[in-house]
Amino acid sequence: MTSFAKETLPISLEEEMRRSYLDYAMSVIVGRALPDARDGLKPVHRRVLFSMHEANNVWNRPYVKCARVVGDVLGRFHPHGDSATYEALVRMAQDFSMRYPLIDGQGNFGSVDGDSAAAYRYTECRLEKISSEILADIDKQTVDMVPNYDGKELEPTVLPTRLPNLLINGSGGIAVGMATNIPPHNLNEVVDACLHLLHHPEASIDELMEIVPAPDFPTGGIIYGVQGVKDGYRTGRGRVVMRAKVHFEDIDKGQRQAIIVDELPYQVNKKTLQERMAELVHEKKLEGISHIQDESDKSGMRLVVELKRGEVPEVVLNNLYKQTQLQDTFGVNMVALIDGQPKLCNLKELVQVFLQHRREVVTRRTVYDLRKARDRGHVLEGLAVALANIDDFIRIIRESPTPPVAKAELMARSWDSALVREMLTRTREDGVTISADDYRPDDLDRVYGLQPDGLYRLSDTQAQEILQMRLQRLTGLEQDKIVAEYKEVMAEIEDLLDILAKPARVSSIIGDELTAVKAEFGQTKQGARRSTIEHNAQDLATEDLITPTDMVVTLSHTGYIKAQPLSEYRAQKRGGRGKQATATKEDDWIDQLFIANTHDYILCFSNRGRLYWLKVWEVPSGSRGSRGRPIVNMFPLQEGEKINVILPLTGDNRSFPADRYIFMSTAGGTVKKTALDEFSNPRKIGIIAIKLDEGDQLIGAAVTDGAHDVMLFSDGGKAVRFDENDVRALGRDTRGVRGMQLEEGQSVIAMLVADAEASDAGMEPNARNSVLTATENGYGKRTHITEYTRHGRGTKGMIAIQQSERNGKVVAATLVGAEDEIMLITDKGVLVRTRVAEIREMGRATQGVTLIALDDGAQLSGLQRIVENDAQEAAPDEPSESPTE
Repeated sequence: MTSFAKETLPISLEEEMRRSYLDYAMSVIVGRALPDARDGLKPVHRRVLFSMHEANNVWNRPYVKCARVVGDVLGRFHPHGDSATYEALVRMAQDFSMRYPLIDGQGNFGSVDGDSAAAYRYTECRLEKISSEILADIDKQTVDMVPNYDGKELEPTVLPTRLPNLLINGSGGIAVGMATNIPPHNLNEVVDACLHLLHHPEASIDELMEIVPAPDFPTGGIIYGVQGVKDGYRTGRGRVVMRAKVHFEDIDKGQRQAIIVDELPYQVNKKTLQERMAELVHEKKLEGISHIQDESDKSGMRLVVELKRGEVPEVVLNNLYKQTQLQDTFGVNMVALIDGQPKLCNLKELVQVFLQHRREVVTRRTVYDLRKARDRGHVLEGLAVALANIDDFIRIIRESPTPPVAKAELMARSWDSALVREMLTRTREDGVTISADDYRPDDLDRVYGLQPDGLYRLSDTQAQEILQMRLQRLTGLEQDKIVAEYKEVMAEIEDLLDILAKPARVSSIIGDELTAVKAEFGQTKQGARRSTIEHNAQDLATEDLITPTDMVVTLSHTGYIKAQPLSEYRAQKRGGRGKQATATKEDDWIDQLFIANTHDYILCFSNRGRLYWLKVWEVPSGSRGSRGRPIVNMFPLQEGEKINVILPLTGDNRSFPADRYIFMSTAGGTVKKTALDEFSNPRKIGIIAIKLDEGDQLIGAAVTDGAHDVMLFSDGGKAVRFDENDVRALGRDTRGVRGMQLEEGQSVIAMLVADAEASDAGMEPNARNSVLTATENGYGKRTHITEYTRHGRGTKGMIAIQQSERNGKVVAATLVGAEDEIMLITDKGVLVRTRVAEIREMGRATQGVTLIALDDGAQLSGLQRIVENDAQEAAPDEPSESPTE
């Protein structure tokens, strides 16, 4: 059997796998997936542009078939798949993919709906005008050229771009072990940043970020927040939150509204987005949408989301932002190739690399122009020498038998030319002495040209040019043209030498070219910023996804809280039986009921003087038959701490106005008034509302507006009424001032807030204009509020109820109306419900009447006004039964 190998070498499989995989990985990184930081292009894009440039398929020439371009690229530079090459070409022609498209396509090049482009046999293309700036001066040896895959042609390793293409068009790619995702930017802003760094090399990233505030996406949209953008610019990694740009329109004669999507976030597929919206609506995850329709056409994008009647468009839009790609994130990962190595770059580094590239290109272009100018100047020098000695030249040529003999004779002699000697040995205006070597071509032997003796020796090139000179050049006008061109070329050489000698001149040229690019492409409609920047961005809170709805909030005596929509309480005809608000046990009832919006706050005060916040939408929802949830479970309460006062902030109070106050009272007789805006910053752990003395506790709190009277009742049967303005506003973490002077062993058991001008005049029929007081032995009475006259705060007060051994200490006081009902509670757990109208109205200095018959050893522990009848549920609009005759 024939052996395949003459020699077998043992190798480590692990080492071979490692080396082979690293070779493959670096090949993908450098040769396919990552862009060069200088021109912002990957190899396939660079080859497409260079091939089209070589074929003169430029912006002011007719379109050619894309198949021809793809074939040319594959055959000459890129021996890979035709589909990948065509896809790269197509992307450079899509105005929704590239901020500044580099190829002008004719035909179907895809859409924002995700439609693919037509086959390359159907489409045509040519370079965009802006691409001429990327390929400018490529024929002046400004970049390195390397052999192509078969060694038959040369291709550039990088393009000599005048545009900071990597930043203005961005790039994206997935390599092996790394990826890049650079967002597109506005050309005007990036050029301004380049100019700033060019003139201020020590400029910081923050200074550049003031010029380049955020990316500028081709599809427009809103950049929602710049913190992630700044992170990306500083470190190379960040996140750009993008939102669609929308507006609202009225439909169905103003009875409904629609959300119109005008611009989408970058790289979002409109068709996929529409399908996702419809799917969420079908799954009941998106409420309030009745129809979705795409009305986009050639004039622009228009995705219509029709809403149901009564829906709030802002809330539906927030839900769309939360659950769909109407809000999307662009992950910034600015990895690019620098000196052939992948590197994570910040904004300043990318600008620096571009400027360094431009400096090299301008320098190499100047060297090329200098070489060409020296060559041309050398030829013109020979013609100038010939014109100065024209008779001798003509004689030698006429006497020579052949051209080679004539050339040899011309080169063998030394010639004198005053013009040439003057141009090569003069002193410039700036004092610099001209040397003949400055104008000598690089490859010219020193035996030729101006010699130390002042005479001139012709080179082979000059002699050949003289022999080929036409006789018409000997006319006076033509001689003047030769001399003028010679002087012009010499001046050009001087200027080019000055550029190479002064880096500041190079910087000036770079700046002028950038300014010209900005003037050419930045002042058009395409150059204007498309993406709007929203600096004051906030993360979507749960509240933003909740429709503002009026809710009925109930709190039971044992602390169960619940919310249910007000719409469940439909209006009934007069005499209806009403609806039960909540299910309660026999020993429980509704302590507090109020109507508030889902976006309203509820302030919850504990007996330890701490305040906790609750949004109405956070209150657990329940049916009329449920009890709700214990309110103590909703806050991080300490041992022995309980919620004893809740205050809804509705209407104008929702915004925590500074002219509203929280008035508080403690059992020790201390009162305090604090501006409502002091409580406008919610914290999960709560805050101190009032600083309490040892053994004291908060017993009451109310929202006031400076136009109320405050009434304090002690368990010793005394009451004090004073104007709330007698108490000045204090900060949160303070103790307060004396509101009532107490006897030893007494405490304040109730705080009531009444209108400052409370009287009989103007009172509603069922206005709560009476104070009901009750004592521990089951006695109580109702006294009109006007009998409690206003006095100064801090006094012992007036008699509220005559206290004796017969009736005992006062345990409760509350404002009631004649139509109210109250619940009496004993310390043995006995509950008695009674009507306020059955309690006789009496003067202050009386002991009251029996409210409840107590068992031996039992005492009355409190009373509470019932805020709603627990009537059985009736059918909607059910009338009450008519009395029979």
